Amino acid sequence: MLVALRDAWTTVVPDKKDRHGPLPPLMLALTVVTGLVDAFSYLVLGHVFVANMTGNVVFSGFAIAGAAGFSLSASLAALVAFGTGALLGGRVAHGARAHRARVLHLALLLETALVLAAYVIAQTAAPTRTGAVQYTLITLLGLALGVQNAAARALAVPDLTTTVLTLTITGVAADSRVAGGPGGRAGRRVLSMAAMFTGGLVGAVAVLHGGPALPLLFATLLLGAATLAAFTLTRTDATWTKPL
Repeated sequence: MLVALRDAWTTVVPDKKDRHGPLPPLMLALTVVTGLVDAFSYLVLGHVFVANMTGNVVFSGFAIAGAAGFSLSASLAALVAFGTGALLGGRVAHGARAHRARVLHLALLLETALVLAAYVIAQTAAPTRTGAVQYTLITLLGLALGVQNAAARALAVPDLTTTVLTLTITGVAADSRVAGGPGGRAGRRVLSMAAMFTGGLVGAVAVLHGGPALPLLFATLLLGAATLAAFTLTRTDATWTKPL
């Protein structure tokens, strides 16, 4: 337990000599963003995710089978938008690969602009589960989360992918001492799950008791803060900024 707590603490307040520097808490913030945005997309736009592409692949199968409430076109739109966003994020990551903070900053600039645009549309156009507004929002948010996922992949901070928890949960169990493993990074993995859960919970409460666009406002504010933090980090040439 003490090891897990220490691991969680060093994730939130990393050691300056850590190979990933101050990136872990920023990755946690982006994980919260994922929960917020997926809460909006699933609850407001219908049975579609803009970050969890595994879900959309499965939903496509449901739609083809004729299951009620699932849209093949919406799932495919999310998949295409996410893939395009990942392509853009990849271009950013490869172009700025010499400095990891610049990779994150440039990706966050693009992602923040896309989520902000989605918020403005959702706030003014009353999003629905059908029509042009729905697909515009799916496209903008899919692009944004594709960029985020590509940047997270390039930064490669262990157990902080920001959008996928399947391997994280597997790692908690499979690497535990009960399973005969080393039991390492359990604290960080649990924090990652907690961040996604928090984003989803806050997003759902906001949609159900506040307003449908509110999760996107929260996500935009969080992204803005992360973008500013990342900008300050572009001015350092510490060891952690070097490519892996």
